[in-house]
Amino acid sequence: MRGAPRLDGESSGPAGGSADPLDLVIRAPRAIVDGHEVARAIGVRGGRIVALEPIERPVWALRVIELDTSTVLLPGMVDTHVHVCEPGNTDWEGFASATRAAAAGGITTLVDMPLDSVPTTVDVAALETKRRAAEGQCVIDVGFWGGVIPGNESDLRPLHEAGVLGFKAFLVDSGSPDFPPIDRPVLEAALRTLRELGAPLLVHAEDAGLAADAPVVHGRHYADFLATRPRVIEDRAVATVIEATRQTDGRAHVLHLSSANALSMIRAAQDAGIRISAETCPHYLALAAEEIRDGATAFKCLPPIREQANQELLWDGLARGTLTSVVSDHSPCTIEMKELTSGDFALAWGGISSLQLSLPVVWTAARRRGRSLADVVGWMSEGPAGLAGLKQKGAIALGRDADFCVFAPDESFQVDPLRLYHRNPVTPYAGRRLHGVVRSTILRGVPVDSGSSNGEFLTGAVTPSKPAAGTRS
Repeated sequence: MRGAPRLDGESSGPAGGSADPLDLVIRAPRAIVDGHEVARAIGVRGGRIVALEPIERPVWALRVIELDTSTVLLPGMVDTHVHVCEPGNTDWEGFASATRAAAAGGITTLVDMPLDSVPTTVDVAALETKRRAAEGQCVIDVGFWGGVIPGNESDLRPLHEAGVLGFKAFLVDSGSPDFPPIDRPVLEAALRTLRELGAPLLVHAEDAGLAADAPVVHGRHYADFLATRPRVIEDRAVATVIEATRQTDGRAHVLHLSSANALSMIRAAQDAGIRISAETCPHYLALAAEEIRDGATAFKCLPPIREQANQELLWDGLARGTLTSVVSDHSPCTIEMKELTSGDFALAWGGISSLQLSLPVVWTAARRRGRSLADVVGWMSEGPAGLAGLKQKGAIALGRDADFCVFAPDESFQVDPLRLYHRNPVTPYAGRRLHGVVRSTILRGVPVDSGSSNGEFLTGAVTPSKPAAGTRS
């Protein structure tokens, strides 16, 4: 993060319902509040937003941040789809590197996925192991998803009581032997259990039978790899999730949707009152199959990046509200696992590291389509916070956590992998020019410093279960 805003001394005049000075006031000529860009003075006390005033109103505060018109104050981004990999695969990614990358990208809250770490988060003991691994390392707030696998139904309620925000399951081989896929009966049983708990079930929706029948094609041609993962694999699985959700009256969320064919099914289900939502990812909105060169395995992910025409339909799904969230699906690995030398798409790890770049990637693509920063905030902050039940996150509003991203939307930069904080410097965006520079990230009223560790663990009750850094109680 660069070019942090100027910090001034005190200002005069009370605000926030107390004669005592506020901890902080941010004077922002441009801020996204209630879906609009407005000028506001935002008062903070005890890490919460306690005042939203006209920008010219005098406010008595111990510190003042004065922004200019080149920046827009956004709520902190919320990324509910991050694979941190620690413990067990810390050489892929760890809590220190992941949260630093997130903060540099304007993200103030992330939620960690239950697999790619050892052990996987499928029981309370594994959750506690993961929390101990994260202790003292997190510069932003962190929540955790639990996992649904065959045979752990009795662990779901204890995991929920221990603070996970919801649960994830695969309908297809996850690539991790300790996180096997579930079948239709287990899917329905999990939806019924989680309905009682008031928790969502997040589903990696690809059909196991169709995926197993697809050929494995070795080689450097992206088109050959894409042909092994046709849209129907997603479409059939989404139909399965919709029907199971209808049968159980549960709440399901389709992860990382790449097939635009499924949008009409999801929309019809939503209109019929079925409790189903869906997300997509920056790479599906900004990258297209036609531009992926032979051997460019940095672009490999599952589900795959599809054609430009499909991409435009995903943007339409966002505009119509069928898709409610855009999250990174940050799925890191070592450089060797991406097979950059061989360029063999069949051998390469299927995942994209984009945590630090998600906001500028989405904003670059959105502004070309006439979308606003308020739209981006809805997709990347409000929507994910709502999915995870994080009522204190996702908006600049009274009573919410004072989490902010100071964003310069008209500035641009060229992506240099060596300037990214995630552990292994591999990205399909290398060399791209992106619009939108994160000048500062603020967590509960305190500017995030890469050397700090003030992040907290978030539970389903949206209260800290214990400090992630041991510095806040």
